[in-house]
Amino acid sequence: MAHVEVRDRIAASPDRVWELVRDFGGLQRWAAGIESVSVAGEGVGAVRTVTMPGGLALQERLEACDDRAHTLSYAIVGDHPLPFDGYVATIRLAPDGDGCRIDWSSRFTPRPGADGQAAGLVEAIYRGGIAGLKKALGA
Repeated sequence: MAHVEVRDRIAASPDRVWELVRDFGGLQRWAAGIESVSVAGEGVGAVRTVTMPGGLALQERLEACDDRAHTLSYAIVGDHPLPFDGYVATIRLAPDGDGCRIDWSSRFTPRPGADGQAAGLVEAIYRGGIAGLKKALGA
């Protein structure tokens, strides 16, 4: 089992950042490289299909969403070409002075021979996502 965690600070309140993060179908508002997002269902258990250039599509299921704690968890479900399985991630926001601390972490099982590749890919996705949040918020 592998674990990746990226922590950063965003110069916006947790409530402002949460507006973007908690919108499970609104990933295109802040994440780069996404062609489309569709969501089936509502609330915990909803599944979003994220389509990227080249036709790569992933399905992610909302596992938990806590508005008070500013915490959201999701899992990749179904078949996908990524070099890992059993992926579950959590995004947590917390006040940090006049801004917000973001902790984005996950656990997953790298496929055979893909240990370093899997962790590096996940970390790059998180860093890109956090940069996208900052850009979307002008922070």
